[in-house]
Amino acid sequence: MHISTYEVFGSLGKSGLFNENSNYKPMSPYSATKAASDHLVDSWFHTFGLPTLVSNCCNNYGPRQFPDKLIPTIIINSINSNPIPIYGKGLNIRDWLFVEDHINALLLMAVKGNPCSHYCIGGAKEKSNLDICKIIYNLLDNLKPQKSPYSSLIQFVEDRPGHDFRYGINSALIIKELGWKTFFKFDQTIKETVIWYLINQDWVNFVKKESGYKGERLGIIN
Repeated sequence: MHISTYEVFGSLGKSGLFNENSNYKPMSPYSATKAASDHLVDSWFHTFGLPTLVSNCCNNYGPRQFPDKLIPTIIINSINSNPIPIYGKGLNIRDWLFVEDHINALLLMAVKGNPCSHYCIGGAKEKSNLDICKIIYNLLDNLKPQKSPYSSLIQFVEDRPGHDFRYGINSALIIKELGWKTFFKFDQTIKETVIWYLINQDWVNFVKKESGYKGERLGIIN
C-alpha cells in the first residue's frame, strides 16, 4: 500500500474535482517525486504481479502532526505570540480530512481494495488557508484568551514557489466500491486538535529538538 497525495494531479481552477481518472500534472519537485513513486508502485504490479494499492488523499489534520504543517504552525505560533505566516494572500484552497478518517479508508483498502487500484480520498471540506487561520484563532480566543486578539499575529509572506491554487477530491469510487465514508466532523475535530496542541507543548518541544526544526520555512534553500 502506497500513501500518496492529490498534489500529483496539479492545480484546479475555481471548479472541478480530482478523481482516479485525472491526468497527472505535478507542479513542484515534491509532487513530481510523489507522482513518480505512484508510477513505480504500479509498475511492480504490471511487471511482477505484486498486489499494490495507492491512495491519493487530501490534506490531513489532527494530533501529532509535524510542527511545520499549516495547522500546527498556526496553533504553535499563536500561543507563543509569534507571527502567523500566511503565504500570499491566504486564498489557496485545500480539502481537509481528519487523520482518523484517512486511517479508516486505508484499512478498508487493505481488506477490500482491488489490486492495482488507486483510490481518491477527500474530506469535502474545502477551505482557504486564511479560512483555516480564522477558524483556529477564533477557537484560541475562547480557549486561551490573550490581551490582543490572535488575528493581530497574521503576517502575509512571500508566496511559496510552485504554490498550486486549489485542490479538491471526488471520493465517489471508494465510497461506492468499499463503503467508506467520513465519520468525524470538522468543527469538532479541529477544536480537539487545537486543544491537543495546547496541552501537549512538551511533545511539540521534544519533536522540534529531536528533528532540529526551529520553525523555519522548509523546502527553501537559502
